[in-house]
Amino acid sequence: MNELYYPLNDFGPLMKGLVIGGLGIVHVFLAQFAIGGGMLACWFEWLHGSGRSSLSREFIDRYFKILVLVSFVLGAVTGVAMWFTTIQIGPRTIGLMVQEFHWIWAIEWTFFCLEVISGYCFYRCGSGLDHRTRLKLLITYSASAWFSLFWINGILAWQLTPGEWLQTGNVFDGFFNPGFLPSLIFRTITSLTIAALVAAVVVNLVPSWTRSDREEIIRHIAMLLLPMMAMPLLGVWYLSTMPSDSQEWLMGGSPAMMMFLVMAVGASTLVGCYSVLGLWKQRLFINGATATMLLALAFTATAGGEFVREGVRKPYTVRNVLYSHSMTLDDIRHLREVGCTTNDPWPLQDAADYPTDQLRLGAHVYRVQCSICHTLDGANALSHLSSTWSTDQKRLNIGQLQRTRNFMPPFAGTPEELEALVQMLEWHHEGRPEEWTSTGSPELYDKLREWIEAAPLPASQVTSEGVNQ
Repeated sequence: MNELYYPLNDFGPLMKGLVIGGLGIVHVFLAQFAIGGGMLACWFEWLHGSGRSSLSREFIDRYFKILVLVSFVLGAVTGVAMWFTTIQIGPRTIGLMVQEFHWIWAIEWTFFCLEVISGYCFYRCGSGLDHRTRLKLLITYSASAWFSLFWINGILAWQLTPGEWLQTGNVFDGFFNPGFLPSLIFRTITSLTIAALVAAVVVNLVPSWTRSDREEIIRHIAMLLLPMMAMPLLGVWYLSTMPSDSQEWLMGGSPAMMMFLVMAVGASTLVGCYSVLGLWKQRLFINGATATMLLALAFTATAGGEFVREGVRKPYTVRNVLYSHSMTLDDIRHLREVGCTTNDPWPLQDAADYPTDQLRLGAHVYRVQCSICHTLDGANALSHLSSTWSTDQKRLNIGQLQRTRNFMPPFAGTPEELEALVQMLEWHHEGRPEEWTSTGSPELYDKLREWIEAAPLPASQVTSEGVNQ
């Protein structure tokens, strides 16, 4: 069994998963802007070379400056922040991804470096180059950016739909998984949409252009929004590749998942209808305020979609491999015998706040098993979720989490640790009094062990070391 990771930080109002989620949404939005921006720049450079638009060259130079300053700079910062927070919060998950796909990561980084170099070359030297050279440089940038998406997409899709990799352990079986192609096409269209909406904002920032000048550019921008019409079919296709329980979350099994799906679909529908019917069909003019509003809706759709993509993997971070608290099935079996806190090398930062050893043990259990997705009083707080449960309900519901909430991982600890966690929640719910009576007896622990074992674990599963039949 791999050495477990024990998070260092104690309770706070913001759950750790929310930090990764927020950074991920911003980073994905900026990355997709960079990818689609390259395609849009190629399109407008071709329009210039073919004589179809006299304003295209000036527009590209203005647009690409914004792309570099916003996407390159903020994208790089959020990308580094993503790696940093993931290593701190979910190192076992990112470690498994690097272990399985290290050569894929290396290829992706090669394309990313080419993307950055070609992008900065165009940013610094593009205005002085001839059309043919500019187009070659933009094609290099656009292709390298898209191939960076190509490699990353396979790894991200593998987390939810690992496919044949579960049986073979082959890297390409994992990379070219069932969700790979629909996700890739969907993200490509999303990238074009975001880039086009940013372009609609930029058009309205050129003070020297007349309304007719802006209308000319907007007509060409509208052509890049037409692929949005394929999004509903792609969404259905992607949904069909998901495991059946993940589909259930989206169809009402999880109100939060269904709400964010509706948010993503609704925002995308509004953007698509305005883009196709208004900008392309009726050739409406779009001012800066409307373009900004549509861009905000696109960000909302991205946020909802990324939340859903992350959420439907529950109770896993890697499907059938690692649970959301970074434990494998073998880990859970082992920790039910020895305890999840037995080998925890890190002391509690606020140990003195707990009046008994049992409560301190409960805080340890919370930190190891619960804190990545829950807080005590803030977002997704355990004290709120369990506030209406009796003491025995807490014992039974937490001991059989995979039955109580089938998007939760099984409890991974001893009966003593389960009782300690229950008492810590009770103590916290009562206002954290200075005195608290410890509980526990052989008869109680026997009953708790019976409850824990009554909810069966899967008979076989993949571990982080390979296929476990």
